Amino acid sequence: MSKFYFGESGNFTSDDEDNLPYPEALPRSDFLSSTFEAPTYLSTLSDRHQTLEDLRSDLRERSQALTKELLDLVNTNYEQFLSLGSDLKSGEEKVEDVIVGLLGFKRGVEGVRTVVRERKAGMEGLLDDKKSVGKEIALGRKLLEVDARLQELEDKLVVSSLGKNVDGEDEFWTDSENEEDDDEDDSADGGTSTAKLQRLVTDYRQVEFLTESAGKVHPFIVAQQSRMLRIRNTILLDLSNALKQAAGMREKGRLRLMKILNIYRALDAGSEAVKVLRDLKSR
Repeated sequence: MSKFYFGESGNFTSDDEDNLPYPEALPRSDFLSSTFEAPTYLSTLSDRHQTLEDLRSDLRERSQALTKELLDLVNTNYEQFLSLGSDLKSGEEKVEDVIVGLLGFKRGVEGVRTVVRERKAGMEGLLDDKKSVGKEIALGRKLLEVDARLQELEDKLVVSSLGKNVDGEDEFWTDSENEEDDDEDDSADGGTSTAKLQRLVTDYRQVEFLTESAGKVHPFIVAQQSRMLRIRNTILLDLSNALKQAAGMREKGRLRLMKILNIYRALDAGSEAVKVLRDLKSR
């Protein structure tokens, strides 16, 4: 059969198929399409004047040509294909090395984290201990101050919980307090000035504040209650004597009387002043 080509759009008609011209070769680009499907492609060849055997022969030749091209490509790039396998193998080994290194690094990081957590817990414990010790030191200082202030009051009042007597009262008062006494006209003979009484009450109230801040249930504070009671009673006794003296001075002692009543209120002992005045009135 003679073979020559013509376009598929020709209007050739003949009853003798052997004399039909050979159709053009199937374009290679048709097989390279990403949407290529064999059944669909074959259905588009219904107008092609070619026998099935010729089509098979054409496809067979095309397959052989592709195989030859692939073989030539492999032969041309044989060394590259061989090195590709080696590269991939060595790449796997490198990946394994990286993985092992990362696992070791991860274990190292976990170890550091564990050490940091332990150190943090230790530091927190030390800080808590430091705070606790600081509180104990502050409490100890308060207790020492309570004892020192009580001792000072006892010396001023010539009262000692240990039975010790102190000669002379004036040495325990400051120069400013003595100057106030020199400027006063409201002190009675042999009595305590209102300025000194006010100072005694102020010091006593400060001791009360210290005992409350330290905690009244603390064993040391509980043990000092008897000393505080004796000091309070002594102050009340001095206030009672001063109040009686001021009341006996009548109009001349009115200013001193008002000051003494204010001192009673500062000591939170107003009821004691009322008792003294009632006792004086009943006589």
